Amino acid sequence: MSAAVTDARQAGRRVDEVLDRLAATGDREACAAAEELVRVLMDFYGAGLARIVERLGEGPGGRGALTAMLDDDLVAGLLALHDLNPEDVQTRIGRALKSVRDPLELLGFDADSGTLRLRAAPGGGCGCGSGDAGAARQAVEDALACFAPEVGAVELEEGRPPAPLLQIGTRPQSPARVP
Repeated sequence: MSAAVTDARQAGRRVDEVLDRLAATGDREACAAAEELVRVLMDFYGAGLARIVERLGEGPGGRGALTAMLDDDLVAGLLALHDLNPEDVQTRIGRALKSVRDPLELLGFDADSGTLRLRAAPGGGCGCGSGDAGAARQAVEDALACFAPEVGAVELEEGRPPAPLLQIGTRPQSPARVP
């Protein structure tokens, strides 16, 4: 994943940390003003992105230029955040899952609750007991926040154990038949 995407995720976490610190001071007026500022800036940048998307669709290359920009994780994440990404949520969930190291199997997405159900693939490190499950879960949640902000919760099932090997041997020789 690119450094810009990591920086964007870190910036989002930093905004949350600053807002939490303001809330902890007990100054409700300052906290409300800070939250309003974040909303206004988000609306401002969202409107600018909407205009860019609109103009890209009109220009040379049409929708192809916009589709090519979706290969950039930061651009795709910003478009998704502002509900401007032309890809449907299932496609964006697929992009997010491809961007994480551990193999995951998509079990389903409930759009009403925002819950994504996943299963760690056998041998994967995401919740199946090998590797750092907490770090793997965080990587999945970060990728989903970037590509598919509609996902509000992740249910991660442990991977299926590998199927037992079927032992195939030679058939025992039967005694020779005597006529």
